[in-house]
Amino acid sequence: MRGDYDAIVLGAGAAGLMCAAVAGQRGRHVLVIDHADTPGKKILISGGGRCNFTNTGTAPDRFLSANPHFARSALARYQPADFIAMVDRHGIAWHEKTLGQLFCDGSARQIVEMLMGECAVGGVEVALGHGASDLTHADGRFSVSVNGRTVTAPSLVIATGGPSIPKMGATGIAYDIARRFGLKVVEPRPALVPLTLGGDEVLFRSLSGVSADVIATAGKASFREAALFTHRGLSGPAILQASSYWRHGQPVTIDFLPTQGEGWLKTAKREAPRLRVPRLLARTLPERLADVLAERLGLTAELINLSDAKLAAAERALSAWAFNPNGTEGYAKAEVTAGGVSTAELSSQTLAARKLPGLYFIGEAVDVTGWLGGYNFQWAWASGWAAAQAL
Repeated sequence: MRGDYDAIVLGAGAAGLMCAAVAGQRGRHVLVIDHADTPGKKILISGGGRCNFTNTGTAPDRFLSANPHFARSALARYQPADFIAMVDRHGIAWHEKTLGQLFCDGSARQIVEMLMGECAVGGVEVALGHGASDLTHADGRFSVSVNGRTVTAPSLVIATGGPSIPKMGATGIAYDIARRFGLKVVEPRPALVPLTLGGDEVLFRSLSGVSADVIATAGKASFREAALFTHRGLSGPAILQASSYWRHGQPVTIDFLPTQGEGWLKTAKREAPRLRVPRLLARTLPERLADVLAERLGLTAELINLSDAKLAAAERALSAWAFNPNGTEGYAKAEVTAGGVSTAELSSQTLAARKLPGLYFIGEAVDVTGWLGGYNFQWAWASGWAAAQAL
């Protein structure tokens, strides 16, 4: 380990390794520091161990931020096709699962090995198992203590992510560093996270393990995917997506029968008047779920014995069933962190802090959060690449 570098990157995750590799191949002397003893730990567990490394549907409107336009520049300049080209160059086989989500055929470890290989090509030094301390800035250079040694560089890149999945060593150190240098932080919160239910909705926990294709809505955002009932509340892709838009005190509404048109219950009454509602619902929904919904609606009788008005009210309820979560399962189960270093403090072109030239924030540390399905990885690649162009 030398004493002076062109750039120091804190964090050997997706964004940090991408930034270091690109900067190194641009001729910069780069040092990556991470307190973990293994690089890319979150990459390794992603996508069920196969890494959902990007999404072909990447677009700025699939990211949350106080400034919805901030991510546009980086995402436009480094696109999914660019990362796919790198994956192909390394001979990594991949496949599209659904909704533009790309996964390795083999292991997520291939992506980590690819990034480490790209770093090696650029002569990047990687110091693992050592936390950075005594971070200071003076005379245009940043100084950091690593394993008892002091290293310096005119550029410092913070790629330490957010506090989601703390068992992997995740912390909020990026926010501490931002505040130390006078940068604002948008209040972090768990995102892409299961929601918990309480009160009289606890009975839905009895459906633990039951899933259905639904439309889940929180705020103005709606997602049609699977919802899963758990022993604590609600999960599954549709719920994880909606959770990023959910705020305490707000409902999450679920359309349990998105394929049914208006008046379908009246039509069913005409065609099969002796059919009981639970059995009718079970034609489309899992039987246990159909029974609970019918019971909650007070619709356990035969269709012929139910008025058209009551059936119309049931249709409305089933298409916009309001759940009132009492919280989330927190950072321990959150796939990402929403909020983070305010985009108002950063250049959208370079991810550099406006108040302090040479200081960069990339990846999950920034107030840019993608949808489920490879979008957050694409933001990591794009933001890392953008910052590397300026180092």
